[in-house]
Amino acid sequence: MFWDILSKILILIGGFFMFVAALGVLRMPDLYMRLHANTKSATFGIGFLLLGAAVHFGEFAISIRALSILLFLFATAPVAAHMIGRAAYIAKSPLWGGTLSDDLAGKYDKKTHELTAEIEEPKAAKKN
Repeated sequence: MFWDILSKILILIGGFFMFVAALGVLRMPDLYMRLHANTKSATFGIGFLLLGAAVHFGEFAISIRALSILLFLFATAPVAAHMIGRAAYIAKSPLWGGTLSDDLAGKYDKKTHELTAEIEEPKAAKKN
């Protein structure tokens, strides 16, 4: 009884985060914000769904598979999001009009797409 309720709660939480990810994709103004909303919320949502499935079935083999998928997702989702964001930046995907700064402007070599200069920390983050 307890495990059944726990699995339903985990699946509902996962569904909620997946819904938030979908809203983020629909409502955010530019590609970079959509990518951030989708990567964070969807990864978290899938994590809860997998944990809910592992608790629901209660078998060791299924739990190991769910945890393996979860570890793989947590390892690959940030890397994939970074690569998509970098490719979009190099392809000059437009920034939202309300963007305050572009810290990478003028720092990429146009031929090799490598960073040409060290990126400085924001002034507020520097410690004297």
